[in-house]
Amino acid sequence: MRYKLGLIAAALLSATCFAPAASAKTFVYCSEGSPEGFDPGLYTAGTTFDASAHTVYSRLLEFEKGTTKPVPGLAESWEVSENGTVYTFKLRKGVKFQTTEFFTPTRELNADDVVLSIDRQIKKENPWHQYVPGTSWEYAAGMGFPELIKSVEKVDDLTVKFTLNRPEAPFLANLAMPFASIISKEYTDKLAAEGKQAQLNQQPVGTGPFAFVAYQPDAVIRYKANKDYWGGAPKIDDLVFAITSDAAVRYQKLKAGECHLMPFPNAADVQSMKSDPSLKVLEQEGLNVAYLAYNTTQAPFDKPEVRKALNKAINKKAIVDSVFQGMATPAKNPLPPTMWSYNDKVEDDTYDLDTAKKMLTDAGVKDLSMKVWAMPVSRPYMLNARRAAEILQADFAKIGVKVEIVSYEWAEYLDRSKAKDRDGAVFLGWTGDNGDPDNFLDTLLGCEAVGGNNRAQWCNKEFNDLVKKAKVTTDQAERTKLYEQAQVVFKKEAPWATIDHSLAVVPMRKEVSGFVQSPLGDFTFETVDISE
Repeated sequence: MRYKLGLIAAALLSATCFAPAASAKTFVYCSEGSPEGFDPGLYTAGTTFDASAHTVYSRLLEFEKGTTKPVPGLAESWEVSENGTVYTFKLRKGVKFQTTEFFTPTRELNADDVVLSIDRQIKKENPWHQYVPGTSWEYAAGMGFPELIKSVEKVDDLTVKFTLNRPEAPFLANLAMPFASIISKEYTDKLAAEGKQAQLNQQPVGTGPFAFVAYQPDAVIRYKANKDYWGGAPKIDDLVFAITSDAAVRYQKLKAGECHLMPFPNAADVQSMKSDPSLKVLEQEGLNVAYLAYNTTQAPFDKPEVRKALNKAINKKAIVDSVFQGMATPAKNPLPPTMWSYNDKVEDDTYDLDTAKKMLTDAGVKDLSMKVWAMPVSRPYMLNARRAAEILQADFAKIGVKVEIVSYEWAEYLDRSKAKDRDGAVFLGWTGDNGDPDNFLDTLLGCEAVGGNNRAQWCNKEFNDLVKKAKVTTDQAERTKLYEQAQVVFKKEAPWATIDHSLAVVPMRKEVSGFVQSPLGDFTFETVDISE
């Protein structure tokens, strides 16, 4: 089987003109979609992070494998001032940037790289702030980094000082997230001198476990192991992302030995995967939520009573049973139940068509027609958005609401769905990036995230004040109370219909070892190996 996989990998790679040596150990990952680009600061999608942040780049802190615990990364240590507003990081000595066919570094990581990596996302005057036209730095903006961070300063080559305008409880965890990846200032200086700034998003250079080699859009991405990786050289020599959007096709490739590991299988295939002696399946509770976000700025969805009425017409159990076949549970809160501060006392909207009809009538709504957006790709929180949308379409028809289902290519879907004047309601979801409730409640529903991650365009002062207060509170018990209150407000106002929390399932071939399933939904390969 190793021989067959090698032949297939070589065939994939020959298209990029970078065939590996005959003895190279090549790992093939059947990824679910194409990345939007290779600069993780610009995006929020897990597909993009897997292809960029988790392969090419590193961060000041990393999450300990298999956990949400921040641990030293490019920073080997740090100190925090008593008032919680000054963080001083000591960088590792001797960290090397990758050498590629398009860049050869002449120095090691230093504080200049860290300052640039953050400043470009929060300072409009930074020359790299708008190197991609229309850049919004969605994650940094949505988390309030421009308002939070007063300055990022180089103390010396291996010391960086962050000064904040206020305390921020999840700040260390935030710096371990993909958008905070550290880029090379030397590389950006070279690109700027050559007038090739856009290349940063096409040919990335970082300090991560794998160096970028080539990308054939919608087909294959190839990386080579970074033998100088500060975390220890990967056990494999070459990593291939074989882009395969259809889950059934990914499964066929896995069974045939055309890839070693795949994400997001169809629920109907999981049992047969578990029964296949050539495969093994990992699974764990997902730190995720799927939702339908109404555009709360557009009539009639600007009325909470209309949103509540529509929510009562959605048969979430039917969606869960059809799409997940037992591998998910209906959601009532925007937080997953495995997250601390989850408010289990909140009562969900019951499925009640008669009441839903009456609520719409009482709100003066009749003959409503709306668009429902369905994702074109499988995600852990929603394996088949088209099927979910069809069930919802049938439900809404029962209360006299006509639904048109629309979709777009994934990158376009993500971009269009952020528009403040977007029509209808959009299916999306979230897998937590740092294990903190703030990453759901403020990142997805805070006022600063409107026009970005906040697809509901919902800015509610009561809710926003609660989550902002929780940000600056260090006592977890007090933060828990604030987040519990915020979930009550969310349920009353109903900017979303919460759909499900899913089980995360990862099938792979038996010969794979060393893969660690992440509660954050990441797919990382620096520790994987392949047996003969």
